[in-house]
Amino acid sequence: MSKRNLALIAATFVSIIYGITFTIAKDVMPKYIDAYGFILLRAGGSMLLFWVVWLFMKLSHKTFTEKIAVQDFPRIIAAAFFGVAFNMLTFFKGLSLTSPISAAVIMVSTPMIVLVLSALIIKERMRKRMVFGLILGLIGTAFLILYGKSIGSATNAGLGNFLVLVNAISYGFYLIIVKKLMDKYNAFTFVKWIYLFGFIMVLPFGWSQFDAVNWTLVPIAICCKIAFVVVISTFLTYLLNLLSMKELKPTTVAVFIYLQPLFATVFAISLGKDELSLVKIGSAALIFIGVYLVTMKKN
Repeated sequence: MSKRNLALIAATFVSIIYGITFTIAKDVMPKYIDAYGFILLRAGGSMLLFWVVWLFMKLSHKTFTEKIAVQDFPRIIAAAFFGVAFNMLTFFKGLSLTSPISAAVIMVSTPMIVLVLSALIIKERMRKRMVFGLILGLIGTAFLILYGKSIGSATNAGLGNFLVLVNAISYGFYLIIVKKLMDKYNAFTFVKWIYLFGFIMVLPFGWSQFDAVNWTLVPIAICCKIAFVVVISTFLTYLLNLLSMKELKPTTVAVFIYLQPLFATVFAISLGKDELSLVKIGSAALIFIGVYLVTMKKN
């Protein structure tokens, strides 16, 4: 199997994990821990995992002595800001002000944002096929999320939707910023620094909420779900995303966001929380066609 196909499989697994995470994380927040406290836990836990894995790799592989050039640290700090701190904080704050459906619809604009940013910043060529694929995926995801569901109550939908859009733009910047680091370094060389700086950035926002948690009252099942979000949904998905970006363009990685609501729906159906319909089947078809058009290589 080619490295590109392995990268596409990795990106698909990321979408599956995120799709499951929507259901799992909902049981944790805000009943047991508030949004910013949970972000601090995710960033801190992942930071420790990345540093431990890097230390293990360094001890077991004597040749693993790659170092970051001093001039690349500003890019790493920027990646930490856009990829960990700013996008997490704006997304969870925005989600608390608007409805999950509105937020999900806005989130699927990320591939479009990355496509535009890539064209402007790294002069990536926008082919008609890619644009058409992105539009098809956007239409399919919008139908999948909106069909048969109301927008729901929101305390400040305007501000919330704006913050979620800011989060999508932030993540778009991150995908482009981190691409140059991927081309130059092994993922473990710099990702530990990204999460260290990201953890420091979210610490002032999340410490009070994290400190307020009474862990003696948190059930073991909820602790397992928190561990899933930290280890699988954050640590593992971050690694898979970085590894997939080694072979794929930022626009290709971003388009897999379209698959997340699809897998979230499949997971909900398997638990008996949703049912299949012709609209959902049609939406899934549009999403897969869109992903294919964006990811296919030109002969």
